[in-house]
Amino acid sequence: MIRVRDLAARFGERTIFEHVSFEVRRGEVFVILGGSGCGKSTLLKLMVGLYEPAAGSVEVLGRVLAAAEGDRAVAGRERRALLRRIGVMWQSGALFGSMTLAENVELPIEEHTDLPREARALLARAKLGLVGLSEAAERLPAELSGGMVKRAGIARAMALDPPLLFLDEPSAGLDPITSAGLDRLIRELARDLGTTFVVVTHELQSILAIGDRCIMLDREAKGVIAEGDPRRLREESTHPTVRAFFRREAA
Repeated sequence: MIRVRDLAARFGERTIFEHVSFEVRRGEVFVILGGSGCGKSTLLKLMVGLYEPAAGSVEVLGRVLAAAEGDRAVAGRERRALLRRIGVMWQSGALFGSMTLAENVELPIEEHTDLPREARALLARAKLGLVGLSEAAERLPAELSGGMVKRAGIARAMALDPPLLFLDEPSAGLDPITSAGLDRLIRELARDLGTTFVVVTHELQSILAIGDRCIMLDREAKGVIAEGDPRRLREESTHPTVRAFFRREAA
């Protein structure tokens, strides 16, 4: 689904990370983890084409979406078509406050399809039903809890039935019970719909609950210091930073 090759991110003279390479397999929940400031969200933005890499490339669904200068990436109409095949839920949910949940979810359907209004409305409500928000369809984002906003953000990200979903810190700001419920939802969607998830998080419980595989970024190393099943990394890694993260110990 995704191939990242020798990727580097820099802002001015500051290198965030470099020589990052990994693959995301079809149908898995792939987690990007690490401490604050290691470049998790920057990597996500590179993977969805919001940033251009300083070096390397990101291949999504068989096409190069982002590439360093000199390498060829998709552009124009082809790029827009590729971007419609991925969905993104940002940390805040990024819902439009003046629109109901149903209207928020319906917006990308209206923007990118020729479906009549009745069909768009039915599809939006179906997506809300998948995340347990059928009865909240006519409510505004301000009337919802933080967990409901995150679920609505996932519903909107799924509006166009993308095979690939990116979630940015889905558990951030949630209480443990709400976070656990969101973790269960992600696993259910991956299992029932066959959707591939890329999840950026530093929440240890969520990582262990949802992740099939992961990479761990490190600010000091400026790159990947671990890759694999998070449960195996917790039990078997000998890297001091990885052990400290998974065992909640001081490095």
